[in-house]
Amino acid sequence: MSDFTPFALLANASSLPWEEVPAWPAPELVDATATELDRGARLCAWFGVPEGESMRLVAVLAFDFDNTLAVARSTPFRGSYPSLTLKQTQAHLFEREVWEQHGLTPVGHPWLKPVRRSDGHAPVNGEYFRVDGGEIHEVAVGPIHAGVIEPGHFRFQCAGEEVLHLEIALGYQHRGIEQVMTGGPHRATLSQMETVAGDTTVAHATAHATIMEALARNEAPLRAQWLRAIALELERLANHTGDLGALAGDVAFLPTSSACGKIRGDFLNLTALLCGNRFGRGLVRPGGCRHDLEPERAARTSERLIAALADAEQAVGWFWEAASVRGRFENVGAVSSAQASEIGLVGPAARACGLVRDVRYDHPVGWHRFAQIPVAVWPGGDVFARARVRSLEIQRSGKYLCEQFAAPVEGEIRGELPPPAPDALAVTLVEGWRGEVCHVALTDHAGRFRRYKIVDPSFHNWTGLALALRGTAISDFPICNKSFNLSYCGFDL
Repeated sequence: MSDFTPFALLANASSLPWEEVPAWPAPELVDATATELDRGARLCAWFGVPEGESMRLVAVLAFDFDNTLAVARSTPFRGSYPSLTLKQTQAHLFEREVWEQHGLTPVGHPWLKPVRRSDGHAPVNGEYFRVDGGEIHEVAVGPIHAGVIEPGHFRFQCAGEEVLHLEIALGYQHRGIEQVMTGGPHRATLSQMETVAGDTTVAHATAHATIMEALARNEAPLRAQWLRAIALELERLANHTGDLGALAGDVAFLPTSSACGKIRGDFLNLTALLCGNRFGRGLVRPGGCRHDLEPERAARTSERLIAALADAEQAVGWFWEAASVRGRFENVGAVSSAQASEIGLVGPAARACGLVRDVRYDHPVGWHRFAQIPVAVWPGGDVFARARVRSLEIQRSGKYLCEQFAAPVEGEIRGELPPPAPDALAVTLVEGWRGEVCHVALTDHAGRFRRYKIVDPSFHNWTGLALALRGTAISDFPICNKSFNLSYCGFDL
């Protein structure tokens, strides 16, 4: 990071007065952001904030090697600004989103089309990229899929069986969660945060609770932070186990497929034992946790956890011992380390490309400040690597949980939470099981939300899936798709 930066620096899960966020003309903000991204920063968020008849742009960067976040804003303007995407590819979806939501045109953007809607509130269905040629054919999949799955449209440009290009169109269930947060928090806010992406309930709820604590310049009691960490890792275990089982099912390896379906349920039941809900709803609250884990239930949870981890180790062992599985996964759907860095991949998808990128390590908050988990990294960037990272994280999260249950933290689970500071900006990153969950809140003069920005890890990673399909057979799409397992609803905010 440079000695001088036009950004305000802050730690993860902290806040600062809005007036202390540096303001620059939009072209200068674009240049400064591009410069820091060239030096190794990551773009966590890029969004618009209305101000009268004008708009401001806000940039949130992460300097992973320095464990530091940075924010800056533009001066108010209307109309257009020079596209950041021309300098940094990882900005392309962010700029399309800002254009769609606020009408700010990034001049020179190479593929400016709606992210979630067109023609008012209809799903995205505009012009698609087309590959010309006599042998080229187009395959359209979705938005209605076979099975219980959310809507999304995939359009393939193929030469025979080879995929030349995949374009992904989402937005079929635009829910307006960010929009309804204005003027909040409301009575429904906690429920909305828990359903941003239902399989990532704990991560999004933790991000929101931490935002509220940062705005109050306070933090939850240590025991509440400990309980949140346990719930986060249980959420990771359940989803990674389910994904490995689904990958096994896609290549017809039925032993692991069948076993992981049951084991995923075991991990979900541990979360239910913790708080009464299999997805962790009702546990995390601003200022602490709603439910405690008394010694008898903690002992029962630990006992069941050890048994479920042993079952998972056996089921995953069958998986990796099968040459047919390795042959089907290796060198399929590869994303290079350079591509992953360029487009801003996060989570297991990034770590499977050899990038050491994990909020629990780079920007630890809560209990992860005191008890860290080794980052699971695997080179290759293919389906095999993404599956291996998941299996490694099952092992490491499992070991971490066993250590936590062996040395529980004592104390209260709820503390007093002062009201949010007025005219303040807070940023929180949480490592969900898919990757980095980013929440940014800006309050008004009364301490209510003026703007609330959510970036689910899927927002970063859908482009990775599109790149993974290039040069592969279209029949590889199911396992590539499952190896990323991205969220439609987490994207369709």
